[in-house]
Amino acid sequence: MIILGVDPGIATVGYGVISAEGGKFRALEYGAIITPAHTLLEARLEKIYDDLIAIMKRHKPHFVAVEELFFNKNVKTAVDVAQGRGVILLAARKCGIDLYEYTPLQVKQSLVGYGRAEKTQIMYMTKLMLGLSETPKPDDTADALAIAICHANSMMHSVR
Repeated sequence: MIILGVDPGIATVGYGVISAEGGKFRALEYGAIITPAHTLLEARLEKIYDDLIAIMKRHKPHFVAVEELFFNKNVKTAVDVAQGRGVILLAARKCGIDLYEYTPLQVKQSLVGYGRAEKTQIMYMTKLMLGLSETPKPDDTADALAIAICHANSMMHSVR
């Protein structure tokens, strides 16, 4: 199965496409969609949408897995990120791809076995599980790959 994991944002949207077969994972493509600061919000949202649609058309994932938002104290940033997340959900819908959402706690539990794992532990496990020589950068990209792995693990456990 092919899974697109997405770490929502507005300035940086991490994405990772993996294949999951028989408990083995392989990274097909990963990176980040970067939108420049001081750009109109609607232009940033358009870039996120267009780039994700292109990724979905290129890889034809069976599922899209997205991290649920964690709101901090900066309400302006939270609203912008939520709008970016909405565009991600819309792109999956427009491509007819089933969408699943995971909390940061669920992602950590899935990869490390402990819901309060440190970010470095998640990054290490992502690199290890995908057989990568280096940890993907930026962090949003590694997070997106971790979300995709979390969904693959969730699907394997639900099948059993």
